Amino acid sequence: MKPRIRFVENELTERVGGCGLKSVCQSAHCPNRSECWSHGTATFMILGDLCTRSCRFCAVKAGRPAQPDAEEPAKLAQAIKTLGLKYAVITSVTRDDLPDYGAGQFAACVHALRAAVPGLTIETLVPDFNCDKNSFAKLARAKPDVVSHNLETVERLTPEVRDRRAAYRKSLEVLRAVRSISDKIITKSGIMVGLGETDDEVVRTMADARDAGVELFTIGQYLSPGKGYLPVKEYVSAEKFAEYGRAGYELGFRHVASGPLVRSSYRAAEALR
Repeated sequence: MKPRIRFVENELTERVGGCGLKSVCQSAHCPNRSECWSHGTATFMILGDLCTRSCRFCAVKAGRPAQPDAEEPAKLAQAIKTLGLKYAVITSVTRDDLPDYGAGQFAACVHALRAAVPGLTIETLVPDFNCDKNSFAKLARAKPDVVSHNLETVERLTPEVRDRRAAYRKSLEVLRAVRSISDKIITKSGIMVGLGETDDEVVRTMADARDAGVELFTIGQYLSPGKGYLPVKEYVSAEKFAEYGRAGYELGFRHVASGPLVRSSYRAAEALR
């Protein structure tokens, strides 16, 4: 690892941990974290580390989360300001236990970042907020630059891959809701492949996302977190990822990131440009 990248990685680890925050880049063992950090991009998880849902592809633990930390937006803003980041992604566990499903904490974080770090580009990678339009309106009023919500997989495999409270059509409605509330917010989604989907299903999923107003799309290889999680059915070839990318552009996406190591926030700043 190059010295500059190592310095950035060590600094981010120290600053984020010192503020009591969590970097998804580290906790998810993302293979691209050094590349993204060296370009001033990082992903942070708010609202704790216990999820109210239990998806079979995700290593995040399910349980009863604590109440939101009122100081979390300020801590996040200070960490990002100190690190000198240019692009910040804010995500969270699913919080079905909260009246607004966590939308208010997202909005507070966006407001705090806007005040503390002028010029910062902000992406919010959100759960489905139980498809509550008031919650999405609360987030939209904070004016993040990008709102992302992942379909995760094709429609046929959704019941097997995601929690029973999540649904493919529900996620499409989420993406439509964001678009209907504000046409100034860029919408984004993505899926994992290697779970047993067909090529036609992948293209159909991209088409559904475009119909819902999605502008940016990511496709990456599913990797099982370990024993007890869904197994990998196939390691998709680089050539196949390239075909998916071409199909996405033909459908009209502004940007498609498609490759084995691609994750939701992979080269997010570049995609926005």
